[in-house]
Amino acid sequence: MNDFETFSKLEDLNLDVRKNFNAKEEIPAEDSSRRHDITHIPIHEVIFSTVDKPKLLSQLSALLSDIGLNIREAHVFSTTDGYSLDVFVVEGWPVEDTKALHEELGKAIARSEGTWSGSSHSKSAIEKPIVARSKPEDWEIDRRLLKTGERIASGSCGDLYHGMYLGMDVAIKVLRSEHLNDTLEDEFTQEIAILRQVQHRNVVRFIGACTNSPHLCIITEYMPGGSLYEYLHKNHVVLTLSQLLSFAIDVCKGMEYLHQNNVIHRDLKTANLLMDSNNVVKVADFGVARFLNNGGVMTAETGTYRWMAPEVINHQPYDQKADVFSFAIVLWELLTAKVPYDTMTPLQAALGVRQGLRPELPENAHPRLLDLMQRCWVAIPSDRPSFLEIQVELEQLLQEIQDIVEAPNGAE
Repeated sequence: MNDFETFSKLEDLNLDVRKNFNAKEEIPAEDSSRRHDITHIPIHEVIFSTVDKPKLLSQLSALLSDIGLNIREAHVFSTTDGYSLDVFVVEGWPVEDTKALHEELGKAIARSEGTWSGSSHSKSAIEKPIVARSKPEDWEIDRRLLKTGERIASGSCGDLYHGMYLGMDVAIKVLRSEHLNDTLEDEFTQEIAILRQVQHRNVVRFIGACTNSPHLCIITEYMPGGSLYEYLHKNHVVLTLSQLLSFAIDVCKGMEYLHQNNVIHRDLKTANLLMDSNNVVKVADFGVARFLNNGGVMTAETGTYRWMAPEVINHQPYDQKADVFSFAIVLWELLTAKVPYDTMTPLQAALGVRQGLRPELPENAHPRLLDLMQRCWVAIPSDRPSFLEIQVELEQLLQEIQDIVEAPNGAE
């Protein structure tokens, strides 16, 4: 039991999460024997205290299931310094005494230590992170544990909902069953494969998926700030230069991480860039993302016309530099708060881009941003900078701006 601290009594923590579990089902007064059976089913609270980490709930849920416990309720408490308190209300342990249950939990944790590796920088066993195993049950989610709330967005083949999963706010991407076909199911499988392998501060975090057709859905962290598209175009927000650079740097960090992991997004646009409660921007929606093939190039036309690179539109071989072109259009949006080519249909815009059309350069924009943007949308992909190079330039510019702002205060 080195990885976790366990508590046997919730009262010790002064957390008001108790419920009247015996009131779940109304029983006729005359059926006293049945009432007696149900009201004396032992209910236990099992509490794990450990370092907060991705997929922790799935790991702990599996551990409880392995010793024959059924989870009736789960509550999650996270601290600002990175710890998690996971509270489970369970049934299935036949006696009220908790000593034997505590010992069995200890054995289950000990058995799991072989698959939960330790941290390379920590001497304390309590700080060992749990590393998700590659077995499907680590990310396969029981649909009955999902609570679907309001619809956030709709697409051609599915809908995005705000929901709850084991006490967490989540986003649930649901594929419409009437649109399911082999191609869509392949894309669904590919999206899960990519999401499972990426973990970065500027990439939306994968929580799990329901893969039993026809009820297919992907569950990710909930991003309360919404998309950059909504932020810019629905709220008509004019960004300060510092704010713009901060957003752009976040995108670069996420995209550089994806490219380093051999992933090409193929649909980078402001609608797929989401903000958390602290306005940190994260790359989202990997529905058409792909691992690069052995040759390092692709030819399929995919993405959204207004943000699409000319080589993609032309069905020419392309690589990760197609994402850099899309980023240039995102940067233009951040500068102008306008929809690219807003006087054209998407197809007209695509035909124009094939012939060299680019958005009109905004007036009064920082000249270094204009120069960077134009280098990112040049026609020859190999001439475009990498996301790491773009990030360095943007960070240098942000630092210079901050130095200028702070200079008068420092001079006093």
